Amino acid sequence: MNLLEDLQWRGIIYQQTDEEGLRDTLGSEKISLYCGMDPTGDSMHIGHLLPFLTLRRFQQAGHRPIVLVGGATGLIGDPKPNTERTLQSLETVQHNVECLTGQLKTIFEFEGENGAAMVNNYDWTKSLDIITFLRDYGKHVGINYMLSKDTIASRLETGISFTEFTYTILQGMDFKHLYENHQCRLQIGGSDQWGNITTGLELIRKMVPDGPKAFGMTIPLVTKADGTKFGKTEGGSVWLDPEKTTPYEFYQFWINTADADVVKYLKYFTFLSHEEIEELEKSVQEEPHLRKAQKTLAEEMTRLIHGQDSLDQAIRISAALFSGDVRSLNASEIEQGFKDVPSYKFAGEENLVELLVAAKISPSKRQAREDISTGAVSLNGEKVTDSAYELVETDRIDGRFTIIRRGKKKYFLIHY
Repeated sequence: MNLLEDLQWRGIIYQQTDEEGLRDTLGSEKISLYCGMDPTGDSMHIGHLLPFLTLRRFQQAGHRPIVLVGGATGLIGDPKPNTERTLQSLETVQHNVECLTGQLKTIFEFEGENGAAMVNNYDWTKSLDIITFLRDYGKHVGINYMLSKDTIASRLETGISFTEFTYTILQGMDFKHLYENHQCRLQIGGSDQWGNITTGLELIRKMVPDGPKAFGMTIPLVTKADGTKFGKTEGGSVWLDPEKTTPYEFYQFWINTADADVVKYLKYFTFLSHEEIEELEKSVQEEPHLRKAQKTLAEEMTRLIHGQDSLDQAIRISAALFSGDVRSLNASEIEQGFKDVPSYKFAGEENLVELLVAAKISPSKRQAREDISTGAVSLNGEKVTDSAYELVETDRIDGRFTIIRRGKKKYFLIHY
């Protein structure tokens, strides 16, 4: 099975500009291809991953990936469906470029014959003057052609600035630049990038008429079977930045994937073989309670983005929370696993009853004593039944935290 057949099997290909031509080209030579993103924020989220993981598949097949972070296009912004973007300062965009570049570098190999290249379109547009832009590029892109683009057409009623109107030309310039200077023959992107990709092909066709054929490919929007948005939790987006979404939270997102979605996500996001995925699909059908597919998905994705050490830590936290053996965790793991539970800054209450009331774990001293005497209160995973219990130094994990559980599932974090 060749690369394009593998992508089709995985459901990754949405649109192609010339399917037969690309198949013949990939069958006869190794090419350079690119995928880009604008630095609108300082972290990627998992909704950004699929195009770049697809780019990595090309690298594994021997092709050379070019990873573009748009320091120039990020200053403009791809038009939103309904409203203008708020322009960001050059300093903010440059900071975001540095952050995203660091995250993208974890996905690709940069050594070897087909080592990845990182590029920033600010480098070749920062000195471009308006006359050159209009004469050399604007002259080749017709107004009617631009009005046919969905991203522009959808904004005609609500209004669109000239700044955002020209965005598609700027991105088209990127493809032409990489085509001429990096021998880039293919651009891939999300399905919303079709109009920008074809603008690049139009510039190449008109400005480099004697060059080899260039191609475009888009990847489908990732969806969930229940209709809710992929990559969102109650706490918001699932980020690649471990300060925004901890590796434990990242792991938990994938392990909680629904049975109806897990096989699709294994195909989309992991580099497992067809045979391995088909075996996991069989497990979903025959022994769903074991959740082998979800565990494998969570392990593969956490290892890819955060590394083996962070995966091992996420598994330890998950096991400790499931068993209640929270004393086995260190302070760093507690910070991850109990990030969103109610917390209380210790203020000197050594008596457990007084602490339960002060931390609003129990509403009154009477209720606190009852909770303790009935075995409803655990301290670092161990039940306490003595209402006269006084906390001691050893109740502080790494000297920083005490974990109190009231009932079966209500956790509270006391920090010192």
